[in-house]
Amino acid sequence: MCGCKFRRQHPFGNYILDFVCLEAGLVIEVDGGQHVVHAAEDAIRTTALTQAGFRVLRFRNDEVLCDTEAVKEVIWRALQQTPSPP
Repeated sequence: MCGCKFRRQHPFGNYILDFVCLEAGLVIEVDGGQHVVHAAEDAIRTTALTQAGFRVLRFRNDEVLCDTEAVKEVIWRALQQTPSPP
């Protein structure tokens, strides 16, 4: 799947999603150091988004900044696994 459009800082329920491709049902969360302390809340958030039909990918800030190609590859593969609409 190519040509996917991502929205940044998109509101969904009580959450603000870092990035979301609504067509693919894919949420990308980029977590800073504070997320280590808030791991339980992140798990609840991920569960809520999954129950709403989204797939959630989480990356740490340092992964995005220092291993960008690997992050892009994971996102690309996730988009390839998105079923085509009927």
